[in-house]
Amino acid sequence: MAMGKVRYWAAAKEAAGVAEEPFEAVTLGELMTKITQTRPELARVVRRCSFLVDGSPVGKRAHDEVVLADGATVEVLPPFAGG
Repeated sequence: MAMGKVRYWAAAKEAAGVAEEPFEAVTLGELMTKITQTRPELARVVRRCSFLVDGSPVGKRAHDEVVLADGATVEVLPPFAGG
């Protein structure tokens, strides 16, 4: 099980109620389940988010296939307006 931190931005930060928090998870899918199971508003927001794992975009890969390394940083990025 990897330990790391998850950082929330914009609407995800508001829905999570924190800017960042530690996590323990093997995959991005497991992490998403853990952080949203008691936060319905965050669950709604993350459905529209993109993710970076250690600075690399997850893209369209299945979250259950994205294995997290120990010490990983996961960024939760809602859609941003503007350019």
